[in-house]
Amino acid sequence: MGYFLQAYQETEQRFRYQVVDSRGPWYLGSSPLHVVGSIAYLGRAILTLSRACLSSPCVAHVNITGRGSTIRKLILLTICRPLGLRYVLHLHDYDYAAYYRSRGTFVKKLIATMFRRAAAVIVLGRRDLEVISQLFQLRKDRMTVLPNAVPDPLPDLDGRPAPGQPCQLLFLGHLGSRKGVPDLLKALASPAVRHLRWRATLAGDGPIEEYRNLAKDLGILGSLSFPGWLDQRRTSELCANADVLVLPSYAEGLAMSVLEGLSHGLVVITTPVGAHSEVIKPEVSGILVPPGDIAALAETLVRVIEDESLRMRLASGARARFLEKFDVRHYAARLEQLHADLFGPPLDRPKPVEKGLIS
Repeated sequence: MGYFLQAYQETEQRFRYQVVDSRGPWYLGSSPLHVVGSIAYLGRAILTLSRACLSSPCVAHVNITGRGSTIRKLILLTICRPLGLRYVLHLHDYDYAAYYRSRGTFVKKLIATMFRRAAAVIVLGRRDLEVISQLFQLRKDRMTVLPNAVPDPLPDLDGRPAPGQPCQLLFLGHLGSRKGVPDLLKALASPAVRHLRWRATLAGDGPIEEYRNLAKDLGILGSLSFPGWLDQRRTSELCANADVLVLPSYAEGLAMSVLEGLSHGLVVITTPVGAHSEVIKPEVSGILVPPGDIAALAETLVRVIEDESLRMRLASGARARFLEKFDVRHYAARLEQLHADLFGPPLDRPKPVEKGLIS
């Protein structure tokens, strides 16, 4: 929620927001110590929200995915709702229906009740709107499509590679099969691509050595770099010096890396999964390839690497698409207006509504 809070400073600020972390910097199950730490964070989140409910009108904007996130939110909302807590659920999962169907009958009933009691449910795209409304029998007028958004990096757009230089390809995200990393490496190693002028950076966490070894076996390791997980500043630097963002995923909600690519005016090559087909207009603001189609991915890479004028046209379209819909300032204004429509007091209300942003 950091992007939102920064952008919110430019709005009317009708609400007072407080970020409440219910997990901490750990994933449940990684070690007993981390489990204890995460439970402590959840306990602190419950205490914070309980106090807020008892002292002023309180609304929770609850960011939720599957697995541990859902369990934590079930516990938190079950305890705090009797204290008067009202809440919005903001779903960020790439396949929440599959997670829900894998649960037992009792847990499914709890999850469905949590969704039905929400004042509103926010999803990332129209696909999720249809799936979630049917899954939990929700009226669509209680749901909102709000795509992810990123800040405008305009001051940092001066580092684009000079004409005539090797084409700079960039992958951002967890290095794994779901993100299509093996497919990307195989496409880069294909006879049509491997001898062209390009360099590729695969930035993210995951089994880096496994993919470094695969790249070595494919004979393309010398054209790749694997810097690992990067913070936002370093990620922006990579985007500013890239030509193409490649994300051949098999499943997504709406990948932040796609939006980073659009915001930096990169050629975005991705798959029509999740909300991507709602974001990318083929041959205008990017190129969509079928997930798992290595030949189509290789063919697309050849096109953008060899045709500089194509890259310039698609980059311009990507930047225009970002400015049209995915600037976080527009996102912040829409989210605040949603809160105002659902719960909001007028600006002159003596005690503003406390908003908890739950992650």
